[in-house]
Amino acid sequence: MSTTKIGLFYGTQTGNTQTLAEAIQAAFGGASVVTLHDIADAEVSDLSAYDCLIIGCPTWNIGELQSDWEGVYDELDQVDFSGKKVAYFGAGDQVGYADNFQDAMGILEEKIASLGGQTVGYWPTDGYDFNDSKALRNGKFVGLAIDEDNQSELTDTRIKTWVAQVKPAFGL
Repeated sequence: MSTTKIGLFYGTQTGNTQTLAEAIQAAFGGASVVTLHDIADAEVSDLSAYDCLIIGCPTWNIGELQSDWEGVYDELDQVDFSGKKVAYFGAGDQVGYADNFQDAMGILEEKIASLGGQTVGYWPTDGYDFNDSKALRNGKFVGLAIDEDNQSELTDTRIKTWVAQVKPAFGL
């Protein structure tokens, strides 16, 4: 078992999602609480080491997974997510890609939930302007939706609010 309670696994193309992962780690209390894993350098089996997971993925191109997540997507079937609490965050552009805003977050959540993962950290759609998203469940996002392209001034507040919401779900 890992020395930290929470494993945060992210994929990043331009560095934005890594920066968000580091900000989320800091908001949770730092490296003693959350261990960061770039999915490009991790094994899918590393997900099994944690009871609490945070999954971060930007939506790339038109509603696609970031390439490192795309590369391990089918391997996720090998992980037993039963009993694991899983929170999600995504980076997306609600203006340029209004028809598939945050799709990657929804694609990963659908897969992991189907494998037994319990989704925590749903996030309201208030304050966003988009047409459609695969990340919507019952009118909320499956996780924290970040738009650094159009709403970067809201990112810090959104992270703090979301982390405060997820901490009790993770038993912190």
